[in-house]
Amino acid sequence: MAEILVFHHAQGLTAGVLGFADELRAAGHAVHTPDLFDGRTFDTIEEGVGYAQRVGFGEIIERGVRAAENLPRGIVYGGFSLGVLPTQKLAQTRPGARGALLFSGCVPVSEFGTAWPSGVPVQVHAKEADPFFAEDLEAAQALVSGSADAQMFLYPGEQHLFADGSLASHDPEASALLTRRVIEFLDAR
Repeated sequence: MAEILVFHHAQGLTAGVLGFADELRAAGHAVHTPDLFDGRTFDTIEEGVGYAQRVGFGEIIERGVRAAENLPRGIVYGGFSLGVLPTQKLAQTRPGARGALLFSGCVPVSEFGTAWPSGVPVQVHAKEADPFFAEDLEAAQALVSGSADAQMFLYPGEQHLFADGSLASHDPEASALLTRRVIEFLDAR
């Protein structure tokens, strides 16, 4: 059993993010899903990003760091899109990370350090034609090529939040494959 901290995307802690967490729990893993938006959800990515901008991306990251404070160090971090920010910060800077799962986003590792930490496996999952992920693709490719235990999975299509079953952008087939790969990743931790 692995323990994982999953951060939501810019539309908030949606039923789809909670459903994903429930699937991981059903597979035997302990899952934490903090709400970085204090109960707010948004109908569009743009509205959620606007809220994050008003609060400040630095504050969103720090909310994620605070959410991890009372959890063991030896856990896996995962994040959807905006949630990749605290995920990467914790995986790169908090000692003991057992892995990282980056869904529909990736920032350059230089954002939180000079290199991806040795011994911290990472998976990146995104749609190959996702216009939001297009600006992150270079950072994801650099991360995967610079780490011995890194994988990137690109799925056909352009939906950004394709693994959130509560959104119109949900892709059931790609989401099921992502979930299988994530469970295999967690089972190995």
